[in-house]
Amino acid sequence: MAGRILLLVLFMNAAFLINAVPETCPADLGGKCGEDGEWEGEFFPGVPKIKYEGPSSKNPLSYKWYNAEEVILGKKMKDWLRFSVAFWHTFRGTGADPFGAPTKAWPWEDGTNSIAMAKRRMRANFEFLNKLGVDRWCFHDRDIAPDGKTLKETNSNLDEVVALAKELQGDKIRPLWGTAQLFMHPRYMHGAATSSELGVYAYAAAQVKKAMEVTHYLGGENYVFWGGREGYQTLLNTDMERELDHMAKFLEAAAAYKKKIGFNGTLLIEPKPQEPTKHQYDWDAATTLNFLHKYGLLGEFKLNIECNHATLSGHSCHHDLETARINGMLGNIDANTGDPQVGWDTDQFLTDVGEATMVMLSVIRNGGLAPGGFNFDAKLRRESKDVEDLFIAHISGMDTLARGLRNAAKLIEDGSLAELVRKRYSSFDTELGAQIEAGKADFEMLEKKAMEWGEPKVASAKQELAEMIFQSAL
Repeated sequence: MAGRILLLVLFMNAAFLINAVPETCPADLGGKCGEDGEWEGEFFPGVPKIKYEGPSSKNPLSYKWYNAEEVILGKKMKDWLRFSVAFWHTFRGTGADPFGAPTKAWPWEDGTNSIAMAKRRMRANFEFLNKLGVDRWCFHDRDIAPDGKTLKETNSNLDEVVALAKELQGDKIRPLWGTAQLFMHPRYMHGAATSSELGVYAYAAAQVKKAMEVTHYLGGENYVFWGGREGYQTLLNTDMERELDHMAKFLEAAAAYKKKIGFNGTLLIEPKPQEPTKHQYDWDAATTLNFLHKYGLLGEFKLNIECNHATLSGHSCHHDLETARINGMLGNIDANTGDPQVGWDTDQFLTDVGEATMVMLSVIRNGGLAPGGFNFDAKLRRESKDVEDLFIAHISGMDTLARGLRNAAKLIEDGSLAELVRKRYSSFDTELGAQIEAGKADFEMLEKKAMEWGEPKVASAKQELAEMIFQSAL
């Protein structure tokens, strides 16, 4: 018995000593630990501030096509593109997937989800932004600060980290948008605004309220709603009409609260067809627009189009962008892509110059995206684990969109593609065509013309020529 007591005392003393040692920070990138265990020095000491070096540069840590101050079609590139870094993929991405454990262990991580660690990540975030030359970032509330035991404690945690972010932002940097993470915690297994549980609906409302407040406090330009679990797995146990009504009331209350606190940012809805649910209610741009129209919310929201979500719904990114644009609802773009051989949301950095050119044609026709922009909702591949890979991925994505902008401007200035489209519809550039488009041509009038003209002539669509013109600009 005495031996057991002695072992217990020794164990307790050892535990006390372990707990008494302050958290340490690794220093394999040249960072140093202060007496309090906090990181000192740079997080990315081996990476210089990224500069434009032009298309001939072989330096992977340089821009080849993105020249922020260069003017394209009367506007600086930085103002057309308004780039933003996604905090969750960049600083919370681990490389884990359904079949494997995390592969990334950034040097500044200490393995905890503490407030101290959250603040350290935030400092790393702003060093990353400064070196990349980007002055916008995006976040989910639970990615930047940990959950507490109660909602009050969770809000307090968020306030503490946000206060540091506000200090680090200075006058130049601000969030492109903020949002609430309403999909990861088990409480949201049935959804948030569409949950069958009233308590969850109320909790989600409280979480959005707080997230909107901190976005406003940080000077955010937009606020996003992504309903990852606002949908169903089967209709057998689902009252779809009631869930859609609840979601509309939730968004209506959010729009009212935005005005109450004086937040002038745009409220954005991000469509996605499925994953993690079998069916998500905001399936694509058209479905979301119909929902907003039905519930009288068109004037309160715009759309945040994510390219990978568009392709998952069976469309091209260009299609959903045009659907949003022609309805005056294009507010922001989540710049990423998927793999055509993989049937899920892979969130890869967009590197296809042709796709980027079509994306930028929509942006130019829209007159830009402000107060929206391009957020890199994209992550490193599981097998990419070096710190410099974070920079290389963003540089590649930024250069691709910058090259797309240059190509789109070339197509517009050349005018050949626009002229091909104009000629294709030129039969409507007539008196009768104008009457049809003004809604003044009835069926009797059109029947009379059809009788008079006989069998109509049908011209070639010139698709191959359109593709040739487009490819010549890449």
